[in-house]
Amino acid sequence: MKSERKKSALSRILVYTGKYRGLTYLGLGLSAVAMSLGMVPYICIWLVVRDLIAVAPNWTKAEDIATYGWIAFGFSFGGIVVYFCALMCTHLAAFRTASNIRKQGMEHLMKTPLGFFDNNASGLLRNRLDGAASETETLLAHNLADIVGTVAMFIAMLVLMFVFDWRMGGACLLSAVISVVAMFSMMGGKNAKLMMEYQSAQDTMSKAGTEYVRGIPVVKIFQQTVYSFKAFKQSIEDYSIKAEKYTDGVCRLPQSVNLTFTEGAFVFLVPVAVFLAPTALSLGSFADFVTNFAFYAVFSAIVSTALAKIMFAASGAMLANTAMNRIDLVMNAPLLKIPDNPEIPNGNRVEFKNVSFTYEGAELPALTDISFVAESGQTVALVGPSGGGKTTTASLIPRFWDVSSGVVEVGGTDVRNIDPHILMEQIAFVFQNTHLFKTTVFENVRASRPDATKEEVQSALDMAQCGDILAKLPNGMDTMLGTEGTYLSGGEQQRIALARAILKNAPIIVLDEATAFADPENEMLIQKALAKLTKNKTVIMIAHRLSTVVRADKIIVIDGGKIVEEGNHETLKHNGGLYERMWKDYNQATTWKIRNERGDK
Repeated sequence: MKSERKKSALSRILVYTGKYRGLTYLGLGLSAVAMSLGMVPYICIWLVVRDLIAVAPNWTKAEDIATYGWIAFGFSFGGIVVYFCALMCTHLAAFRTASNIRKQGMEHLMKTPLGFFDNNASGLLRNRLDGAASETETLLAHNLADIVGTVAMFIAMLVLMFVFDWRMGGACLLSAVISVVAMFSMMGGKNAKLMMEYQSAQDTMSKAGTEYVRGIPVVKIFQQTVYSFKAFKQSIEDYSIKAEKYTDGVCRLPQSVNLTFTEGAFVFLVPVAVFLAPTALSLGSFADFVTNFAFYAVFSAIVSTALAKIMFAASGAMLANTAMNRIDLVMNAPLLKIPDNPEIPNGNRVEFKNVSFTYEGAELPALTDISFVAESGQTVALVGPSGGGKTTTASLIPRFWDVSSGVVEVGGTDVRNIDPHILMEQIAFVFQNTHLFKTTVFENVRASRPDATKEEVQSALDMAQCGDILAKLPNGMDTMLGTEGTYLSGGEQQRIALARAILKNAPIIVLDEATAFADPENEMLIQKALAKLTKNKTVIMIAHRLSTVVRADKIIVIDGGKIVEEGNHETLKHNGGLYERMWKDYNQATTWKIRNERGDK
């Protein structure tokens, strides 16, 4: 990937064009032809002026003026048609390229460890991938065609400018040189870095905006509008400062110079003409001088047009470069390593061997020397204080992250040596925060096994105690959920998610506090569903409610990323350790009542 970064933005974008690269080149070629055709009307104007000067004041003797008019019209119309075809080609290629970027980006993200998404917000990833892909469309669809066409125009202009009088031609081109120098001064060195900071601030603002909108219900409940808006407001202000710093501090002077000289090409021509006029008079060639001056006066307008197109095209190219840098942040996301010679796990025994793990960028390890065994068919509970490492431990089994040291084995095989698809078929993970798709109940459940029949999905829903949910839905399992559909409570969503896990029928179940947000009625139903789900399975259970782990075959107590106790409930509750204190605190909490302490009589 480092070699990719050294390439220009254009060469990196063309990598994504695929089979549409030829169409891109065709569009660029047609654009060059269209620009060349567009110069002919200017030549015709000069020919008209030349003939009129030659016959002045007897204008009626200029017989070819109408012919020049029709030629100008024909070439103008032809240039428009060819340019339209060029844009059709470049737009089609640009849209397909942006689509390829999005598809390849999503395909790449599908191969990253799931832990990557904990550190990269969805709003940030979307802005980097979708927003940046849109910016490449502008480059391919418009800017690149204009650049190529303008280059073709400039080559033709360079020839024509020095055909009649190199001094007048040089005067016309001087404005172009100054304009181009001013334009490129906005793009190099520190200015390019400022542009990157501006784009980074835009990413941060997008991320903050997404998080703020998602948190609006909580904000309203706790009346924290001002405080919750603070982060979003700061990101907007930071973006405004960066944008103003770039546009005002970097672009104002060069842009002013660029626009002034772009529109002022004719001004450079006048002094040269005044200087040359006396010589032309003395040599008796004043008519030729006036004719040449008319030619360069006409073509100075082309200089302004060409420079304006270069300016906007160059701006698009710079945006595309920063867009590609943002796309690279997605494309360079770490991939889940796939073994060259994958092994097949033998059974559903889970074992941790001296496992340590440190999150990327963290100074202290999240887990240190974790070792335990969950035999096939056993239920092992992970308990301990919040932030102790329980979820991190369980997340290493399906390879949300890979261990920093040590080994996690499934069926006697290092999980890193198992094909990720095979590994995920072995494990069903039930999160405390469920996610249901905005589709039918049937499709939500079948997501775990796309080839499942309607009868199998119905059976999974029955085992997950979802009968009462289906009974109240207008179309049963064919009812749409979410936007423009039906909304379910947290406990009901959890039971649908459990039906999904039941349908998968994986031999290893990881439960991350599956009843955390359920009311008593839903918790009872969820416990019944869990009993169906975990029957004859190896279960790794993360629990805060200690009542749910009483019947576990083994309880692992984790604190500060280390195992501090291990055993069953009866042993640990009399062991005088952390679990005993947690058990006493839990029982005390369950009997806690609200009392009137005012002493009212």
